Amino acid sequence: MIPIVAMGTQVTVTAQRLLEQSERLRADVAAAERLGAPLYTLMVDLQAERTVTASRWAGTAGAEEELRDRRLATDRAAAEFRRLAAGSTAPFREVNQQLDGLPLQRQRADARSGGADATLAYYTGAVGAVIQVYQQEFSHAQDPDVARESRPVVPMLAATEMVAREDSILALAGPSRELDSAAFDEFISAMGAQRYLYEAWIAPYLSERDRRFYERILSSSDWKTKTRIENAVVSDHKDIESGVKLPAEIGGWRSAHENFSVQMASLNVDRARQVLTRGEAKAAELQTEVAWLIGGSGGGLLLVVGVIVFTTRSVLRRLNVLHERTVTVAEETLPGIVARLQRGQTVDDAALPAVRGDRDEVGRVSDAFARAVAVSVDGHRRLAAERHGFGLFAAGIASRTGNLVSRQLSLTEELQDTFGHDEALLAQLMRADQLTVGMRRQIENLLILAGGEVPDPHTEPMRVADLLREAAAEVEDFRRIERQALDETSVEPHAISQISHLLAELLDNATRFSPPRSKVVIRAELVADGLSVEIEDRGPRVTPERYEEMNRRLHEAPPYSVLAQNAHRLGLFVVGHLADRLEATVTLRRSVYGGTSAVVILPGELLVATEGEAPREPARPSPVPAAPPAPAQDPAPAASAPRLAEERKPELVLHTAAGLPTRGTKRPAPAAVPVPSRPPAPAPAAAPAPTPGPGRPALPERVPQTHIAEQLRAPRAPETVVPQDTATPEEVADAWADYEQGTQTVEEELRRDQP
Repeated sequence: MIPIVAMGTQVTVTAQRLLEQSERLRADVAAAERLGAPLYTLMVDLQAERTVTASRWAGTAGAEEELRDRRLATDRAAAEFRRLAAGSTAPFREVNQQLDGLPLQRQRADARSGGADATLAYYTGAVGAVIQVYQQEFSHAQDPDVARESRPVVPMLAATEMVAREDSILALAGPSRELDSAAFDEFISAMGAQRYLYEAWIAPYLSERDRRFYERILSSSDWKTKTRIENAVVSDHKDIESGVKLPAEIGGWRSAHENFSVQMASLNVDRARQVLTRGEAKAAELQTEVAWLIGGSGGGLLLVVGVIVFTTRSVLRRLNVLHERTVTVAEETLPGIVARLQRGQTVDDAALPAVRGDRDEVGRVSDAFARAVAVSVDGHRRLAAERHGFGLFAAGIASRTGNLVSRQLSLTEELQDTFGHDEALLAQLMRADQLTVGMRRQIENLLILAGGEVPDPHTEPMRVADLLREAAAEVEDFRRIERQALDETSVEPHAISQISHLLAELLDNATRFSPPRSKVVIRAELVADGLSVEIEDRGPRVTPERYEEMNRRLHEAPPYSVLAQNAHRLGLFVVGHLADRLEATVTLRRSVYGGTSAVVILPGELLVATEGEAPREPARPSPVPAAPPAPAQDPAPAASAPRLAEERKPELVLHTAAGLPTRGTKRPAPAAVPVPSRPPAPAPAAAPAPTPGPGRPALPERVPQTHIAEQLRAPRAPETVVPQDTATPEEVADAWADYEQGTQTVEEELRRDQP
């Protein structure tokens, strides 16, 4: 269909163009036949009236009677032209405007007002408007042959006008044969212009027949007289006070001009008729050409249709088969093979398209597609092998590093038990313990992203309250986390470590991106779809577009290419991977307090009912007495003090041998050999201080006013109590430093996330 439509369109456009050209030629010929002759007659009559007007102005005898006859002839030609040119284009309207001023110019000429130069200039302008009509309407034919034929028409009219100007200027000299300098200069200019036109623009473009006629005019006695008089005016004139005095030879100009002007008019008219005849013939040729074009193109189109239908049926059939096979491979076979390779499974090469070695075009295309599929599958196979090898490599490094971190945690806990009596050292050990726990969680992140499994040492279900406590203990700033377990339920043992890691990542993100003194609340309760865990912080505002992007990362486990481009946001990817494994959903949204709320929905398959326990109230944060800060010491509290007695049932809290609270059940490092946790010590019921283990010194207790100055122990006079901030300068400075660091961290993260 494409070549048929193309050929048909080309024939139609070509035929339409030729028909339009033929119509324009016929229109030009009709306009020239209708207006050309009257317009030429009007030009000749205006030139003759101009000459007689100049003679009358110069006082030549008998000029008045001849002027009346010339004016009547001009009026008849003008009336005929106005009748035929009614409603024509702008150039014709310009001629009509010139003719409208003719009566006024005649009155001025009769009254001899305004000067002879102004009167003659009016006639010159009217004749120029006539020549302009010929140039715009009759000489710009679209056909090159007609344009070549009409090329000398306008120069011949212009040359005739130059000779007529010479005639009117010589008539203006009158019997005195005197001219002013301006008229003499105009005569010289007209003589040079007409000679240049005849030599450069008329003679070279005349046909052979017209050239012979033109040469007869040039060799005639009248033309020779004209040339002799022009030369005499140029060479034999005399300068006088009023201008110049012409030689006596100008007396023979009038009779010579009447004779050769008729011959030149015959040449002009004959040339114009030849142009019209050529235009009419060319229009007929174009119509004949259109007829042959339509007929020949129609036959050619029928032949092309037959050849196309005959030769393409088999090709189309084979292309259809190739298309169906290609679509099947591209949409079904190849995606399945790639998915199997990504899962680490083997691929049968028989399922791939084979190279058949066909020699024709369709066969070569089929073989090229088969080779492209083979190259693509080989590339995916190598990529899958490299990804699997890198995963094993990363998992191995994470396992070995995790073993070292677990040993470091065990050593830290031993140091805590040994030096628990030294509060300053104990605070530093707790700080190091929290940092090591963070290192362990980052190593587990690497293991999770590498496709490995984090081993879970739990064999019994764990209560949700204990699970929240274990997740909070993984965060460095765990003291700011407020836990609320609204329902009493437990979690399956095989999912405890993964859920705890997922919640720890969200809690760490919440504490890092919220003000240092603000609380981070984590609450859990049963919902229709399972267990809902909500983490709410007071962090900075996030745009809806940013929430949409983060939720997309959480709901779809990204490939490693996306992971590499967002290496500074590994926490979201880890949460997404864990949520995908647990078949849970994680959604980030703006909280009612302006921060971020992370909602985790755990499926009901991961939950078990807690046996033998009454329903629990929501967990509340336990008040922790702050330890006195040491000089140049980290302001973090040394250890969590035992809970104060409350009316509700206290939560189960594990303690070290020195009586310090632990993070709950410790997970071993992600390695084949787990590091066992130490057996927990029972927590006292409601004692104000923990009882030290056997062989351990008791922790120091502060006695009020023990170290106070002697002057401060005496009673003081009552004075106005001014409320003061209870925070020490060190605590205020550290709080502001933490807040500034957190703000800078948030700004850096937002800058990295900008596209």
